[in-house]
Amino acid sequence: MENRIESVTPLLHRFPYSIVWTPIPLLTWFFPFIGHMGIANSYGVIYDFAGPYTIGEDQMAFGWPTMYVSRQYSLIFNFLRYYQPHAKLIGSREVWDNAISEANEVYKGRVHNLFCDNCHSHVAYAFNKMRFQDKGNWNMFSVTALLFFHGKYVSKRHCFSSWFPFILVLCVILAIISIILHIS
Repeated sequence: MENRIESVTPLLHRFPYSIVWTPIPLLTWFFPFIGHMGIANSYGVIYDFAGPYTIGEDQMAFGWPTMYVSRQYSLIFNFLRYYQPHAKLIGSREVWDNAISEANEVYKGRVHNLFCDNCHSHVAYAFNKMRFQDKGNWNMFSVTALLFFHGKYVSKRHCFSSWFPFILVLCVILAIISIILHIS
């Protein structure tokens, strides 16, 4: 196994204990809240449900992450130790990594569906297995909300590259509407 990196290191594409997100060309241009999501283990290795029967390992389907939510090791450990005393804890690293491994195995047997069984559902499955934040009802909408309300962009450049196409499309649509209204 490779060396453990304890903190988020974007230059090395390592995001331990994080969920990560990257835009999907064309789709994210029109709907900026829709993108491709993955989850990183305690080493920072990213796993994503990339397509039917396919789990990507450290090679996200649409490129490296532009946004992430990091759940630090100490927060996870304290949560698991104090709020789940009934759980058989080997250690929070194992709980986190085992939940991701189980989600990977389950999703290797599933067909990808953009609307209901997708990369967001894969992350939600892992969260439900580890009972993240003492919840067992994570779904694709709740993990998306977590990402967009608590996420950080990898850099200003990544933020710009995520939002610029949407803003450009919006400006073009507004210009067309303005021209149509002005003509009539």
